Amino acid sequence: MSNQSLPWQTAKEYTDITYKKYNGVARIAFNRPEVRNAFRPHTTSELLDAFHDAQEDTSIGVILLSAEGPSPKDGVYSFCSGGDQNARGHQGYVGADGSHRLNILEVQFESSFFAR
Repeated sequence: MSNQSLPWQTAKEYTDITYKKYNGVARIAFNRPEVRNAFRPHTTSELLDAFHDAQEDTSIGVILLSAEGPSPKDGVYSFCSGGDQNARGHQGYVGADGSHRLNILEVQFESSFFAR
């Protein structure tokens, strides 16, 4: 049975990621295939929220980090190309609030300490 044919249930709606659950597994996926799933400050905020929800859900034993695709531009699948250069200002990545930030290191730190 392929990943696509499993009866995943959307756990929460986001714009930059998808977050689904099935049978003790949480699947969190980058969902910006048009930019090779590049992340921006908004993406990292959504990732932190979804990882936190999965960590707090006692029915979840596995968190699968994945990506949606393919790109509508050329049909290529990409996991993540890194930081979205369109969100980069002169002093780094700029969030919707105008602050310079890119918290992917927070996501990496948080996800490395999930106890199960």
